[in-house]
Amino acid sequence: MNGAVTRIRVLLVDDHAVVREGYRRLLERDEGLTVVGEAAAMADALTLDAQLQPDVIVLDIALPGVSGIEVLRRLIARRPDARVLMFSMYQDGIYATHAMNAGACGYLSKASAPDLLVSAVRTVAAGNRYMSPDVQLAMTTQSATARQLANALSTRELEVLRLLAQGYGVDAVAARLGLSPKTAANHQSSIKQKLGAGSALQLILIAQQFGLIAGEFVRSPPQIASRDGLD
Repeated sequence: MNGAVTRIRVLLVDDHAVVREGYRRLLERDEGLTVVGEAAAMADALTLDAQLQPDVIVLDIALPGVSGIEVLRRLIARRPDARVLMFSMYQDGIYATHAMNAGACGYLSKASAPDLLVSAVRTVAAGNRYMSPDVQLAMTTQSATARQLANALSTRELEVLRLLAQGYGVDAVAARLGLSPKTAANHQSSIKQKLGAGSALQLILIAQQFGLIAGEFVRSPPQIASRDGLD
């Protein structure tokens, strides 16, 4: 009888090589897991997924140029049974809502204990959904206005809003997200229009209100326009 262990095959998608190496070592400490490929951007992720047909794709939400949510959508469009675990620095429920609505099987924050990555991959590989405890709590306590924000802005717009509220200028936002300055400026204009914000200060207050940056919550957020698409 063959005693070989059937391993769960994992594809890692993150634009930082050092980070991917750390994930690989962590996952492969478990004899039931093996990393079969690594990608830094959407094109490679789609190619490797088609070639390797991994059991689980661990996908960072903050990729340069194209957001991880867009990569997720394209992966699901090409292979509807793909099991994708979003692995993100964002702990709030807004990003998790976007990811799960787009077809993710799980969402794990990078603030989680290392062993939770292994647990999350195993859970998703088994066909179940996974949500890290911190993000699950954020989603449970998410206000109606926060859910409204999740519906109003695209994932990329949320990333732009977070950086603008942290004090980055449009050019710096563009550089950090791998966008052209024109695209970043267009996102800024769209965000202001959707949120009814007329100034940088208002954007900061809105970001604080929804926990996108540290600071006191403001009591009365501006009226949020209806959504006109995720990305």
